[in-house]
Amino acid sequence: MPSESALPTDSTRHRVALLVPMSGANGEVGTSIANAATMALLDTNADNLRITTYDTATDARSAAARAIADGNKLILGPLMADNVGAVMAVARPANVPLISFSNDSGIAAADVFVMGHIPGQSVARSVEYARQNGRSRFAAIVPEGEYGDRAEAALSGTLRSGGGTLVATERYARGNTSIVSAAQRIKQRGGFDTVLIADGARLAAMAANELKPRGQRTIQLVGTELWSGEAGLTRTAALRGAMFSAVSDARFKRFSDSYKTRFGGQPYRIATLGYDGVLLALRVAQDWKVGRSFPVAKLRDEDGFLGLDGPFRFQRNGVVERAMEVREVRDGQVAIVSPAPAKFGN
Repeated sequence: MPSESALPTDSTRHRVALLVPMSGANGEVGTSIANAATMALLDTNADNLRITTYDTATDARSAAARAIADGNKLILGPLMADNVGAVMAVARPANVPLISFSNDSGIAAADVFVMGHIPGQSVARSVEYARQNGRSRFAAIVPEGEYGDRAEAALSGTLRSGGGTLVATERYARGNTSIVSAAQRIKQRGGFDTVLIADGARLAAMAANELKPRGQRTIQLVGTELWSGEAGLTRTAALRGAMFSAVSDARFKRFSDSYKTRFGGQPYRIATLGYDGVLLALRVAQDWKVGRSFPVAKLRDEDGFLGLDGPFRFQRNGVVERAMEVREVRDGQVAIVSPAPAKFGN
């Protein structure tokens, strides 16, 4: 039965629901994603999609229920991984798939696609580049918790498949100075030529000062996608020569300027997912009859899709694969040393 606020009948437009928090602690992030989705519709002059936003802040399940009752055949969202179960409880019986903005690969399923930037892919790209440049013995400084676990798993998995040795791993509690102690322990152990520091610029700088107190070049430091856009990177001498991988920012500046013109503020970096989610829906809509179930198989196109963040495609397990570039921290700037591929090679 349609909801009381049901949308009018559409015979020419596909209905796509955007499930994001529009209030509460993550309301500004959700609003930024929703604004970006609106931009994508305006920029493409799309007249065959109706995007309707539903607020997940207080009750994700009821938001999903409204979306299903309104006849939406695809859900973009939710943002938070812990909302996926509640949304799927309603969406799965209705045969409505999800393209989540989360970066938690653990939520992927046959009808749940994960579109967020996966931290492990950043680590793998950097480690592969380091190996190509003669590095073979790796150590890791990772925070306690899920992020650290995934960073270490990506490092060890890349070394297993491509060669190289994981010499040592040290963990620390985030939010205090224990990363300094972890760096000191790693340094005492020795036997490595490369160290992964799986944290943002501020804590990474604290570890780097222990590992390379005079900015010496013998040890290669590797960061993660958390370093992207961090202005403080270039102000720490010990981080010069360090590298990390992330999606290309080539299109983000233009997007950000356009966003500011339309909405009067700066978008969150993650807002590009809302824009690219709409582009993805438009691409699939070419072979999707209005009123029919969303053709999930189209999401697994091996050639992938092109968005603001560059090429991306969904792997068999439903987790996004992204083309990433490798960047190096230099004195006063961050330079691209290995560009992101323009497309996927099959």
